[in-house]
Amino acid sequence: SARVSSGPWLSLSSGEDFHFAMPDSRVTLRRRHSYNTASNRTKLVRTPGGKLVVQYLKKTAKGTFAPKAMGGQQIAGLPRLRSVELSRVAKRLKTVNRAYGGCFTAGQVRDRIVRAFLIEEQKIVKRVLKAQRK
Repeated sequence: SARVSSGPWLSLSSGEDFHFAMPDSRVTLRRRHSYNTASNRTKLVRTPGGKLVVQYLKKTAKGTFAPKAMGGQQIAGLPRLRSVELSRVAKRLKTVNRAYGGCFTAGQVRDRIVRAFLIEEQKIVKRVLKAQRK
């Protein structure tokens, strides 16, 4: 007779119960702060000894962004570190090797160069047209 049962075991046809060892996912927090806030995020890690422990995560930084007036896009090639961590990093890791490297994105620098070039060309055209009128 097949028994209907609930729990972590399997009922066999011969009548005896076969018990599965359920993994114990309960952990003890290491700090007294128990609320699930942004600054108290945790992850469960299994140690080489097979124990399940809590590790506390740091907040991830948003990264370095171009000025809002210029579009406010994230600058590629810069690490996403928080300000204290950024202060400990070498200067070569905080900039990109071009004009306006750590401030503007590559597209914004290109647009500024093209705009300056076109303005200069326009000035030359105006000068030429003025000379032709005389």
